[in-house]
Amino acid sequence: MSSDITFSIIKPDALGRGDEGKILARITEAGFRIAALKMLYINRQQAEEFYAVHRERSFYPELVDFMSSGPVIVMVLEHGNAVDEFRRMIGTTDPAKADKGTIRADFGTDVRMNAVHGSDSPENALREAGFFFSAIEIF
Repeated sequence: MSSDITFSIIKPDALGRGDEGKILARITEAGFRIAALKMLYINRQQAEEFYAVHRERSFYPELVDFMSSGPVIVMVLEHGNAVDEFRRMIGTTDPAKADKGTIRADFGTDVRMNAVHGSDSPENALREAGFFFSAIEIF
């Protein structure tokens, strides 16, 4: 896998509103190459494991409930400086504080239902991509 990858999830809130096509279009129009993509339900056990780093935080139970509440789209994206570029494109976690024109500002409704997840480091991008994709699924 390239070091210029990031991992993203289009969250249940965005899929529930039918925003996934608009979000995917923005991602590809910004020059990201989709190296892997699939739609799935994250079950409770998978959500608990994926977000285990947040287990001790107060928002963890709500996060697990939310992420296992409906289908998501998981994807590996490739771009120069992918993690930083994608985080700039999606905006801060709180859509109300995100820069105008970012994905979270335009499609998110609150801190939890903020439309997309994006890896926060190259190391986490590799770990998160490996959680959902095997090496033969990433092109």
